[in-house]
Amino acid sequence: MGATAGDGVIEFIGQVAAWLTDPATWSGSNGLGVRLWEHLWISGVSLVAAVAIGLPVGLSIGHTGRGAGAVVAIANIGRAVPSLGLLGIAFLLLLPVGLGVGPVPGILALVALGIPPIIVNTFVGLREVDPDLVEAARGMGMRESEVLRRVEVPIALPVILAGVRTSAVQIVATATLVAVVGGGTLGQVIIAGFNTGDDVRIFGSALLVALLSMGTEVLFAALQRAATSPGLRRTARPPEPGGVMDVQPAD
Repeated sequence: MGATAGDGVIEFIGQVAAWLTDPATWSGSNGLGVRLWEHLWISGVSLVAAVAIGLPVGLSIGHTGRGAGAVVAIANIGRAVPSLGLLGIAFLLLLPVGLGVGPVPGILALVALGIPPIIVNTFVGLREVDPDLVEAARGMGMRESEVLRRVEVPIALPVILAGVRTSAVQIVATATLVAVVGGGTLGQVIIAGFNTGDDVRIFGSALLVALLSMGTEVLFAALQRAATSPGLRRTARPPEPGGVMDVQPAD
């Protein structure tokens, strides 16, 4: 019985591999090639927008402390909203102006999903900078913008980049849901598999999404390490449920 089940699993994996390596699977307007490109550009645009919004906000409240409680609370509330709920809200907001179907509501939802970890990590990273270093910089005559740029950001960079990494992985993984509003992505292939009862297509597409998410994690981890000065690198533990990277100085 066990051997039969094992043979079935092996056969299924073989079918998935054959499907993924078949050139016909990647060709055409509905092929994996087009859907993968949609997944990548929607994720990329969403991440750039999330960084463009979240980073300045995090830097501002982290440096000045003004409005920090309210902004961080709102960010954490945003993290608690389910991804599908954000997509539904974006769909309803854009439907009256004719943009409810397609990639736009998906991008809006992904941006909203990606902003909170960037704001929270940037804020925490700056607040963890030694106050004595900040006061010393001010004592040397640095302007506030110089203190932020030359002292606080370099020291907080590992934590800030950890927030961007978390945001990137969440966006890439969740971009699959954009297919629900007709925005394409690899989720479109998964939906087609459900509609036709094609388990091979469902599993193969889900596997690609998982590999893409893991690849994003590895890529941004490498970028985080490369962008951080050797003298400021930290030994980091996995993120806490709140999404903030807990860091300790390296030995």
